[in-house]
Amino acid sequence: MPLIDFEAGREYDDDRFTAKTTFESDRAKVLRVYFEPGQFIPVHAPGSDLVVSVRAGTGVVREDETSHRVEPGDAVVVPADTPRGIKADGDRHLEALVVTAPPPTDAEHEPVRQGLRRGEFDPD
Repeated sequence: MPLIDFEAGREYDDDRFTAKTTFESDRAKVLRVYFEPGQFIPVHAPGSDLVVSVRAGTGVVREDETSHRVEPGDAVVVPADTPRGIKADGDRHLEALVVTAPPPTDAEHEPVRQGLRRGEFDPD
């Protein structure tokens, strides 16, 4: 079983969030995700369940029409096919452990790429 080390793999990018895969199988994907203040994963609705466990910083996890304010120690679970997104707020980095089951397809992540290109958290 791989050890999840947030310190050793920490990496930020000035332009967009950074996601580091810790584990992946055909059933699940585990990532360490790092956000600068204001960065986000755009709202999209893949066919996978999502668990977001916040390790550091503050932000918002969108679940359909609900925005959950999150801080260290919080976890949010979003069912498959439900619109979701993650956004860092405040003036500190946001770090989260993210689990998707099953892993989303490349096609399901196209709305994420489009939202990042347009700079839109919620494209609707």
